Amino acid sequence: MKLVPLGDRVVLKQLVAEETTKSGIVLPGQAKEKPQQAEVIAVGPGGMVDGKEIEMQVKVGQTVIYSKYAGTEVKLEDEEYIIVKQNDIVAVVE
Repeated sequence: MKLVPLGDRVVLKQLVAEETTKSGIVLPGQAKEKPQQAEVIAVGPGGMVDGKEIEMQVKVGQTVIYSKYAGTEVKLEDEEYIIVKQNDIVAVVE
């Protein structure tokens, strides 16, 4: 099964949270905050959204940073994905 986003939507796969801090402190499961970095899995076609022409600026395979409370979480075949609008993506990591 494959997720195909519509309009200006992007499918992201969240990167794994680090279990230790840079100083070597091990974090328990509850203290770990979800990372806001994710890999782009699929990109919608863009097109007309709310009367405006939307050109997609992200590509499959890029690592991006997205807004903390953005998107819809989806579980498909034991994998978790987040579907966000392109304007919820704040930066591309290069």
